Formats: sequence, structure tokens, C-alpha cells
Amino acid sequence: MGRRTFDALVVFIGLALTAILLVAGGLLTWGHNFVNNEVHSQLAAQKIYFPTTSNPEFKALPKADAAAMGQYAGQQMVNGAQAETYANHFIAYHLSLMGGTYSQLSAKSMAAPTNTKLAGLVQTVFRGTTLRGMLLNAYGFWQMGVIVGYAAIVAFAGAALLLIFSVAGLFHLRRVPETKEVLAKVAHPAKVQTV
Repeated sequence: MGRRTFDALVVFIGLALTAILLVAGGLLTWGHNFVNNEVHSQLAAQKIYFPTTSNPEFKALPKADAAAMGQYAGQQMVNGAQAETYANHFIAYHLSLMGGTYSQLSAKSMAAPTNTKLAGLVQTVFRGTTLRGMLLNAYGFWQMGVIVGYAAIVAFAGAALLLIFSVAGLFHLRRVPETKEVLAKVAHPAKVQTV
């Protein structure tokens, strides 16, 4: 195969891959922005605020939970990282003080159907567990959006690199003689038998 033909094929493939990576990067960027906007708007609509450091509920938190919550003290919850912190360091702590999980308390409540205090506790734990689960789902989607954002950056960087190589290939293509081969033919000396 001629060197110019080979170079032209490589340049064409490089430009095609550049276009594919640009389209992929655009779609990944759209996905990243969509997820971030949806998580932000859904969380902002709930109007959940982190307690301030002077709040008694904040002061009652264990040291590790207070340290995690402190970075967002007084702020409105609007992103996945905040949702994960609130769910795992505020709601989870308060649920741990309720005396059991929803399924455990629900089983006790079914065994004692006239115990209204226990029935109320079951409802409180159910609501807390549900809110915690929803916040962790928001965190999961937000985290996927972050990963998609990184993938978009990689796609655009790959497209830029391939474009540079393709342009360099075009310049190289113009300098290669038409008669040059990709793999030079190696001539083997003929073996002559003597009698």
C-alpha cells in the first residue's frame, strides 16, 4: 500500500473519530447539565436548610456528624453533596435515636395495635426513612452527573488531541512522495545452486 494512501486513511479515520468524540462530548455535557439542574431545582423547591452551629439540634450531634454538617451550616440544600451529608449525618443520627428501624418498630406496633404512641413513632420513623432515601437518591443522580461531566471533559480532550494529530497527518501527507510504500519491500538474494 502506498504511504500517501495509508496516511490519507489514517487522517480520515482521525477526523471521523474527532467528530464522534465532539458529538459524544456535547451529549455528555448536556446530560451533566440536565442532571445538575434537575437535582438543584428539586432540592431547592423543598426549602430544606441546614441548622446553624448555634442550633440545639446541631449541638446535640456527635462530633463526626457535626463536623460533616458544619461545612453547610445555615445553607439551603441545593446539590447532591449537601443531600448526602444531611441524609447520613443529620437524619440518620436522629433515626438512630428512635429505638429501632421502621420494620422493627412496625412489627412491634402490629403486635400492640392499641399503642398509639408506638404507632406515632412508626409514622415518624417511616417519614424520616423515606426522606433520607429520597435525599440519597438525589445524591446518587447528582454523582452520576458529576461522572458524566468528567466523561465530557475526556471526550473533548480526546477530540482535540485527535484533531491535532489529523492536521499533522495532513501536512505529512503533502510531503510524502507518491512512490513511497508503507512497508518497503525487502529483496532477498536469489539462491543459486552450483553443480
